[in-house]
Amino acid sequence: METFESVVRTEFAPGNTYLNTASSGLLPARSVEAMRTALEAAAAGRPTDMFADVEAARASFARLVGVPGERVAAGGSVAVYSGLIAASLPEGAEVLAAEGDFSSVVNPFHVRRDLKVRAVPLEALADSVRPGTALVAVSAAQSADGRVADLAALTAEARAHGARVFLDASQAAGWLGLDAGEFDYVAAVAFKWLMCPRGVAFLTVPADLGGLRPLFAGWVAGERPWDSCYGPVEQLALSARRFDESPALFSYVGARHSLRLVEELGPDAVRAHDLGLAERFRTGLRESGNEPLSAPGSPIVTVPGLGGRQPELARAGVEVSDRSGNLRAAFHLYNTATDVDRLLDVLAG
Repeated sequence: METFESVVRTEFAPGNTYLNTASSGLLPARSVEAMRTALEAAAAGRPTDMFADVEAARASFARLVGVPGERVAAGGSVAVYSGLIAASLPEGAEVLAAEGDFSSVVNPFHVRRDLKVRAVPLEALADSVRPGTALVAVSAAQSADGRVADLAALTAEARAHGARVFLDASQAAGWLGLDAGEFDYVAAVAFKWLMCPRGVAFLTVPADLGGLRPLFAGWVAGERPWDSCYGPVEQLALSARRFDESPALFSYVGARHSLRLVEELGPDAVRAHDLGLAERFRTGLRESGNEPLSAPGSPIVTVPGLGGRQPELARAGVEVSDRSGNLRAAFHLYNTATDVDRLLDVLAG
């Protein structure tokens, strides 16, 4: 039986010290090869059935987040699904959000001028749910600094006040164990911690479809898509597939294999690996006199004031992000303790 490390080394061979998964994950070799094969087949006039890859990816994501595949829609971006949820709310509805959350999560609610959007510090989110709150929209892990929301407290308060919860798992799916059934809606792009190509995103909805209207339904949203190509769609899918966007097929070819890799390794093993490296980095930072922002239980580590060193780090072959003047490093399954130590060494000069 192959070990975690041996599987990872088979799939990844980064040519630098890549610590930027919070921006974009690396593609495993199996996904690259599958996409290459599909592209070559298409170029030769012998395209494969890439819609089968969409369904395999949907099923894999469903297993990873613990819901039936019938509750998962496949698309390309979180913003589209945020907009779909925003459009379902009645005029004057209150949406509670976290201050400084990612724009794709919150902006569609602001675009609707007839909604009341109230933003509070992430740590105060659960306590800020009140009678009249219709929806809480928040990222499971914050993009800017990695802070993880108290999801148990949030869902408890939302239920107590009759509010729905919309969770963006883009910075969490793949390492943070999630039960999407605990939330009304969960959306996630898959090109970060799930290591899929860009153009892949998912939305989970309740069994009753959560009161959403399929505003952008095209032929792929039909119960029988290939019979829905012309004129009005006679019957929309009876499942979450009615919220599908027309898929970026080549991206889904790769996604199928990337998601399967995460399943094989197991999110629990990935989480333990990622958090161990992040804690090694935090310890090294403190020993050198730098205090990272507090984000316990997160593989994203942000260091105030060091973002300006990103170009220098890039020249040294270390990839991180500069977020508002803060250095952001993100540790994932293809990283090692050597990567952590390399980053600390370059920072030390």
